[in-house]
Amino acid sequence: MKTITVVSDSHGNTAALEKLFPIFDESNYVIHLGDTSADGQAVRRVFPEKTYLLNGNCDFVRTGESELVLSVEDVKIFACHGDRYGVKSGYDRIAYKAMEEGCKVALFGHTHEAIEKTVGGVMLFNPGTLRRYAVNTYLYLVINGDRATGKICRLPD
Repeated sequence: MKTITVVSDSHGNTAALEKLFPIFDESNYVIHLGDTSADGQAVRRVFPEKTYLLNGNCDFVRTGESELVLSVEDVKIFACHGDRYGVKSGYDRIAYKAMEEGCKVALFGHTHEAIEKTVGGVMLFNPGTLRRYAVNTYLYLVINGDRATGKICRLPD
């Protein structure tokens, strides 16, 4: 069994990311889905071996990847910021891209709204946002063999 903590859209709120350090510490992987991946550098400095950074549309300093396919146990995961797949208008394009890559799970941000849904057999997760003046949420994803289970969680006070 492996665990992944996924965050997105921190927009400079590194204090929110730092609150998650105990959870990052116990996770096998940490993924920041962009806006801003530069915030994720603070996470990468502390957890360099397990942190993946993706670039978002507001990331003028690009410190991460545009897209990522990650194999965890028997599950392939597609990750991106989501803007290039029009996630504010629907989820078909990102689900299709994940299927094209042979992925069972797709992770994206961009909308600042946490979601969990399945489209075309692909489990889609948006962890929400960690920006200031918003309800701060993240995704805790568990991979056990060929099964994936995700839960959207509120940032601890």
